[in-house]
Amino acid sequence: ARARQDGERWASALQRAQREALEREAMRGAEQARQQELIRDMKGRLLELLREKDALWQKTEGIDTPMPSPASHDAGLCARCRKDFRLLSRRYNCRLCQGKVCHACSVDTGKQGRCCLLCYQQRHPQAT
Repeated sequence: ARARQDGERWASALQRAQREALEREAMRGAEQARQQELIRDMKGRLLELLREKDALWQKTEGIDTPMPSPASHDAGLCARCRKDFRLLSRRYNCRLCQGKVCHACSVDTGKQGRCCLLCYQQRHPQAT
């Protein structure tokens, strides 16, 4: 009788462990489904944002940026943004159009020196 009680106890413990394992598996599956849905939503939102970016980029394609004046009468102002050159804003000469531009309106082209954004964009359209 004692062996039979021990066997029943072991059988019920085994059934309980199997039930708990099935519940854990079901919870894991539900969590995985939620994560896959979240990933799908995030990919959809990313595609929406990329489309918005492309639409905005196409709108700005037609906007012309004013050419920097090569011989600016006011040598104390940036030819692009009209910022005043002072102690903390350095003046650069564009190596292509010779316009005087600030750091923010110029691009470092390596050994050749700096050039203004407009000249850089005209020479490197793929960079814009």
